[in-house]
Amino acid sequence: AQQAKTLATSAPDTKPEDSEWMPLGVFALTQDGQASGSPPSLFAQLAISKEGVISGTLNDKSAGTTQTLEGMADKKSQRVAWCVKGKQTPIVESGLSNLTQDTVPTLLHFADGQTQQWLMVRLEEPKMK
Repeated sequence: AQQAKTLATSAPDTKPEDSEWMPLGVFALTQDGQASGSPPSLFAQLAISKEGVISGTLNDKSAGTTQTLEGMADKKSQRVAWCVKGKQTPIVESGLSNLTQDTVPTLLHFADGQTQQWLMVRLEEPKMK
């Protein structure tokens, strides 16, 4: 968890317009193993720069809020970690190659030291008419 925190908070302060970004996608977030119940209310849109900086937004439909995400990819280990900008927790951690898949296993590290397994599910892009 400490390594994920260090990675997530190591993103350099750069202007988004100064980097080339590759979209990773829009994902719905659910607790892993959660039985089918209420539809997801958390959605993350992520992009990565050539330098390994992670940027995006977290939309919480139930709270009606949108927050900025920031983080970093470790080029050697291929680990990726991010959190809401300006907050230390929770930190989301995954493997870089996982973010190219339709379902992405992730770990969420919380302030109390708890770690939970979550799943991010890629949403299909709307079809252009």
